[in-house]
Order: sequence, then structure tokens, then C-alpha cells
Amino acid sequence: MKVIEAKYRVGQIVRHRHFPFRGVIFDVDPAFDNTEEWYQAIPEEIRPSKDQPFYHLLAENAESEYIAYVSEQNLMPDESGDPVRHPQVRELFAGFEKGYYRSRCAMN
Repeated sequence: MKVIEAKYRVGQIVRHRHFPFRGVIFDVDPAFDNTEEWYQAIPEEIRPSKDQPFYHLLAENAESEYIAYVSEQNLMPDESGDPVRHPQVRELFAGFEKGYYRSRCAMN
């Protein structure tokens, strides 16, 4: 079995390569771990491979905040330096500095 190392890490702010949203990573799956129904709902021409890391994001766009599940190939670093306004950020992260969030569990 091929071991794939995740390019991004928990606490990092990223943005979607094709859609206008950004978010902070709060969990990483080493390969696709969602439903087949969810996967098939992605238009075939942009449907990502399942054998890559997938990231759980506290995401935001201009209108709202939500949870997103995104393949590594569709993410890129967010260079804005701005924090994420998602209301759950305070539950999962202890602080924000230099463009990254510190995990609450890393403080123990």
C-alpha cells in the first residue's frame, strides 16, 4: 500500500482552487472517506481521485460559514493572512498567529 503524506496540516488556512471559498483545516483523511453519493454528486469533469488526502474545513464564502470536505488537488494555501470567521474556530483552536491556528489539544 502506498503511503501518501498530506501536503497541508491542521490549523492551516487554505482556499479552494476552483470555487470562491476558504477555510481552516481541522481534520485530514489520508484518502477519500465520505459517501459514494457525495462523491458522485461532484461533476465528473472536476471529480477528484479518491486516493489522495481529503481535508475537513471550517469554511466560509462571502455569504456563509459551513463545513467543507475537499481533496488535496483542489486546495491551495491562502496567502491573505486573515483569520477565518467561522463560529466553530474558537471551539477547535486556541489561537491564531502568523496565518495558522493552534489546536486546542496541542496545548496539553
